[in-house]
Amino acid sequence: MEKLTFYAVSAPEKLDRIGAYLAERLSRDVVRHRSGYVLIAMEALDQLLMACHSQSIKPFVESFLHMVAKLLESGEPKLQVLGTNSFVKFANIEEDTPSYHRRYDFFVSRFSAMCHSCHSDPEIRTEIRIAGIRGIQGVVRKTVNDELRATIWEPQHMDKIVPSLLFNMQKIEEVDSRLGPPSSPSAADKEENPAVLAESCFRELLGRATFGNMNNAVRPVFAHLDHHKLWDPNEFAVHCFKIIMYSIQAQYSHHVIQEILGHLDACKKDSPRVRAGIIQVLLEAVAIAAKGSIGPTVLEVFNTLLKHLRLSVEFEANDLQGGPAGSASLNTSSKDNDEKIVQNAIIQTIGFFGSNLPDYQRSEIMMFIMGKVPVFGTSAHTLDISQLGDLGTRRIQIMLLRSLLMVTSGYKAKTIVTALPGSFLDPLLSPSLMEDYELRQLVLEVMHNLMDRHDNRAKLRGIRIIPDVADLKIKREKICRQDTSFMKKNGQQLYRHIYLGCKEEDNVQKNYELLYTSLALITIELANEEVVIDLIRLVIALQDSAIINEDNLPMFHRCGIMALVAAYLNFVSQMIAVPAFCQHVSKVIEIRTMEAPYFLPEHIFRDKCMLPKSLEKHEKNLYFLTNKIAESLGGSGYSVERLSVPYVPQVTDEDRLSRRKSIVDTVSIQVDILPNSIPPDDVVDQGRLEEIRGKSSYAEANNTEEITFEALKKAIDTSGMEEQEKEKRRLVIEKFQKAPFEEIAAQCESKANLLHDRLAQILELTIRPPPSPSGTLTITSGHAQYQSVPVYEMKFPDLCVY
Repeated sequence: MEKLTFYAVSAPEKLDRIGAYLAERLSRDVVRHRSGYVLIAMEALDQLLMACHSQSIKPFVESFLHMVAKLLESGEPKLQVLGTNSFVKFANIEEDTPSYHRRYDFFVSRFSAMCHSCHSDPEIRTEIRIAGIRGIQGVVRKTVNDELRATIWEPQHMDKIVPSLLFNMQKIEEVDSRLGPPSSPSAADKEENPAVLAESCFRELLGRATFGNMNNAVRPVFAHLDHHKLWDPNEFAVHCFKIIMYSIQAQYSHHVIQEILGHLDACKKDSPRVRAGIIQVLLEAVAIAAKGSIGPTVLEVFNTLLKHLRLSVEFEANDLQGGPAGSASLNTSSKDNDEKIVQNAIIQTIGFFGSNLPDYQRSEIMMFIMGKVPVFGTSAHTLDISQLGDLGTRRIQIMLLRSLLMVTSGYKAKTIVTALPGSFLDPLLSPSLMEDYELRQLVLEVMHNLMDRHDNRAKLRGIRIIPDVADLKIKREKICRQDTSFMKKNGQQLYRHIYLGCKEEDNVQKNYELLYTSLALITIELANEEVVIDLIRLVIALQDSAIINEDNLPMFHRCGIMALVAAYLNFVSQMIAVPAFCQHVSKVIEIRTMEAPYFLPEHIFRDKCMLPKSLEKHEKNLYFLTNKIAESLGGSGYSVERLSVPYVPQVTDEDRLSRRKSIVDTVSIQVDILPNSIPPDDVVDQGRLEEIRGKSSYAEANNTEEITFEALKKAIDTSGMEEQEKEKRRLVIEKFQKAPFEEIAAQCESKANLLHDRLAQILELTIRPPPSPSGTLTITSGHAQYQSVPVYEMKFPDLCVY
């Protein structure tokens, strides 16, 4: 061997003839089963190969690979292992120049077949499989870095290599389920365990993948998992994609996510458990990718997931509507449960992905999801709900709001305008999302996520009478100008949502708890003196509605509202720290504890609480009184004039057109000069008021505008008139919603002065205006005697009197 090596090194041009002779001898010995001579020939070839590194080695390599192929083709396991070992030695040699004509197709096929060996002897089977994996590893190392050579990244090679490795990885008895990248196995484990060696080779293969060939390496994984039905259960699938995500370069992570989304689309008609398995794999991939580069697929991920969420709800609705009777109904029930697994997996994935995004991207995703929620007046949402029906629509609303809740969790905006822009708040507070108690809960929880910028919500959890709010150590900052502007613009919307939410018949304890938390968070995060007064007006109006009960609420709900009012007034009185106010609230709560415990949250929300038969017989001292609150706050410098104005929720177009009952039939502005000054037995002569209405209408009819061509044109163009009327109504409503109270009051007062003279002239009445805002409007005439009439009871058409 020494002489042969010296001769080959001294005369490298003879290497090709040496190789050809040895190849001929080896081929003959393999056929004749002379294993000893085969071993000698391969040892000689190996030593020559390791010793010679000249340009003339290229022809010798061809002879060498031909002999390795002969060994691999033989049926004897020892010779196959021998050939593999020689090939691995060759693969570790770095050649000076690449050989562009050399191909390894045969070796890829043969090594892949060895990875699937089914030899009857377990030890020999393991040995052959390990040899096959090591051979694939050698092919990868030899070819993967050469860009110009025909590489193994072509699909026909990857379709053999990747499944072979995965087949051996499946033999791992305990699948690694850790979140972090698994530790590298020891050298001894690699040599003895095909599963460990296959995983190491798989990692090495993926680590060498580049932008152009990443997809070719990932797609065979899906084919293998589909063929072997490994999505349900999906432990092995999750394990594979963890390896993929940790092995590839971080900037290519979005390619894998795109491939998973594409496979999810391809499997949209598969069983729910298969889809759930794919989505859980996506969750694991997203969890790893979110720590690095997410790439341009953010909206694509959410769009695909929301599309599959709609499909899942549609399948569930179809099963419910067309579910067969008898024994088949059990299958329908199990399908529904499986679809819920899919839906929960989608929501969890959306939430995890959203929570890992930066704030600027998260706000875009919040708007994107909100745009998908089917609500009144938003035909722009792209989720097709035409086939879902009412039940399916409600289900998709709940699913989307749950997704939104996950995305908004932990979101911290510097200003509330950033967190709740008008384009997001309007659909969120839409009456379309108030038709079910679960929907209302989700809406309130989303609002809490966005409002709670100082993590106070956990301290407010549960509706209760807090003895000392200072013990909660609530964090708050001075209200900034942007937040004040937000409340001036959108405060009425928030108040309206809370007011109507309290009066729903299907409320449960959690609804009242969330409504209480909403009031408390607004007080902490957004309340100046003006907002505090508005919130007190709101809860007093809730108390009045519970007493009067125009909505015919059950007694539990009426007592629940009373308990909510007590809990909030106890909270706000301590927050603003006005002693007289705190004293009044504490006194009422103390009396309730003794005489009407069902008006307190600790009792009404307890099991088997005794309820009263009616609220009409209760004494006045059980209620929070407006005049007492106004007196206590007025003494501390608060502007309490507005407390005398009862809260009335603003009316939207959706109230008239939605399926829910309308609050009022017409838009009206009610202004109460002195609500408590008139005795209840005062009666207004209705006939006289009708006469007044008729005459005032006649007077207005005489005040017609000049007839011109433009006026006639407008009269003919009815569609234009309708648009103008609609715009006019919108401007009026918007003005009363958003304009400062003082401006509205001044305008109404000027109108009152103008109409004073008109009414007196038309009706020949003497109208004596009140000497102060706390007075009443007195109307007298020579024809009859009338009592004093409070202004808010005089409902003149198109007339607003302050």
